[in-house]
Amino acid sequence: MKNKSYIGISFIILIFGIWAVPKIIAKFEKSDLVVIGPAPEFKLTNQNDKIITNEDYKGKVYVLEFFFAQCPTICPIMNQNMLTIQKEFYGNLKFGVASITIDPKNDTPAALKAHAEELGVKLPFWYMLTGDADYIFSLSKKFNLYAAANSNVPGGFEHSGLFALIDKDGNIRCRKDEFGNPILYYDGTDDQGVKMIKEDIKLLLEE
Repeated sequence: MKNKSYIGISFIILIFGIWAVPKIIAKFEKSDLVVIGPAPEFKLTNQNDKIITNEDYKGKVYVLEFFFAQCPTICPIMNQNMLTIQKEFYGNLKFGVASITIDPKNDTPAALKAHAEELGVKLPFWYMLTGDADYIFSLSKKFNLYAAANSNVPGGFEHSGLFALIDKDGNIRCRKDEFGNPILYYDGTDDQGVKMIKEDIKLLLEE
């Protein structure tokens, strides 16, 4: 009877191993999200007056946006959507956010710290970043995320409401649309765009 029991247990272990191994392997495989290319390097100052570079996000999945604290149009929507992303991944130290101001004259580290506290920023790696204006606008062009000063629009600046998704290796990643084309960036002003980026953050965290 003992031999039969051992055989039965061995069979169960074998079956479990056959079932489990592909799942374990799959967890460490790359997702089918498109690799657009390396995210541009940056060096800016955060809300705690500390120098932050892209290297501080190495090994983390993060979302990057351009915004400004006094924005009266799309930024409040982007802020609220980013807070829902924060809620989704709160406690995960492999996730972060880079919010880069396009109004560094007003958005000093102290101003950004007050803005972060007002919003309810709690993620340890959600940095609100400021620096030289020309440098920041040049950086937005490198990311191909539109941002510009414009005295004819509310707030004096205009920018896209798009979120960039960057993987642990520093590459910009995205999903494909229904036609098989990379979407490049996610609409941070749209519920569907936010839903998609949450799903894809989870995929990258599992890589």
